[in-house]
Amino acid sequence: MEKRRIVLLGATGYTGQRVLRELLARGEKPTLVGRNRTRMLTLADRFEAELPAVEVDVTSVPDLTRLLGPSDVVLSTVGPFMQLGMATVTAAARVGAHYFDSTGEGAFARRVLLELDPVAAARGATVVPAFGYDYVPGNLAGGLAVGKAGERARHVEIGYFITRSGHGDELLYRSTLRDSYTLTTAGTRQTLVAGAAEDGFAYRRPRSGMPSRLVDERAAKRVRTFRYATVKRAAMTVPGTEHLGLPAVFPQLESVEVALGWLGRWTRPVQIAATLQAPLLRSAKVRAALVRWSERLPGSHREPDADGRSLVIAVARDGHGRALARSVLTGPDPYEMTGSLLAWAAVHAAAPDAVLEPGVHGPIAAFGLDTLSRAAAEAGVHEVDEVPARRP
Repeated sequence: MEKRRIVLLGATGYTGQRVLRELLARGEKPTLVGRNRTRMLTLADRFEAELPAVEVDVTSVPDLTRLLGPSDVVLSTVGPFMQLGMATVTAAARVGAHYFDSTGEGAFARRVLLELDPVAAARGATVVPAFGYDYVPGNLAGGLAVGKAGERARHVEIGYFITRSGHGDELLYRSTLRDSYTLTTAGTRQTLVAGAAEDGFAYRRPRSGMPSRLVDERAAKRVRTFRYATVKRAAMTVPGTEHLGLPAVFPQLESVEVALGWLGRWTRPVQIAATLQAPLLRSAKVRAALVRWSERLPGSHREPDADGRSLVIAVARDGHGRALARSVLTGPDPYEMTGSLLAWAAVHAAAPDAVLEPGVHGPIAAFGLDTLSRAAAEAGVHEVDEVPARRP
């Protein structure tokens, strides 16, 4: 069997360029797909690479279905994904191509699972949304923590944080509101703001005595505290693929919580503001206005600072809420991590002897915990040892 073709959508964007750089470093020559062939060829020239480029409407399912084939591996960094991403993943699933993307939008990942899992399974496509900083390290940390805890694990809490290098021990660094601006791109900030207008979800029991399942729940409904390396960090709950993927691998889990802790001391005030604004967001007009406003946020051409780092903490608990085990991962900045992970996934899936399970999956179910750990290590993501700290 021949090696599969790698197709990259969104290469001219900030994250897409990171992915392209990683693919070229691995000796790959992906086919670039997007709306402007001239920009794609100019980008290829800048990387001193001769690459095929195909101009297509990335929001057209028929056009993408004609372009893609069952022997392709599709990488997409085209966002916001709820607005621009469904056509690509739909076309990939329908033709039987393997698919990975960089989305951080939980609502998009949930939609892909609900709408395309049977399609992908029937056509032989393996679809793994959010295969980057969002949400591979959280799935991995959660899986490692639950694996350490064993069958007694019933709940897992996962927190995402950003730190900086060159400021002493990065495990002790507490991010600030300014960091959430200087360490992210305009597209990321737009996704965060727009995400507040989308319907969120969680994995838990809807009521006592009922089985656990995905339930509708707005983002930032709760604040969770994570303690590690003597530092206490607050984070707001958000939807993530951990809610979708971890229960599939660890069926004993009764709840999964994912929380974002980029805002530091502003976490609680922002969460309170989000709670007060929640009734307004039930209006479709208000939600649409919020999305339009997010597209005009300042700093649209500013690149993130180069000293960003990632920190992800997962705590597994028993049925009484007692902490059983913890996993803490550190790694490079979110964009470097995403570029490395997506490139690894493409090369792995494109190999002639690759065997992947068809359907829509989380990253652990798609590759297995050991293989995912090795992929993360290649991307610079490592588990750090326990340190003396207060009980989580």
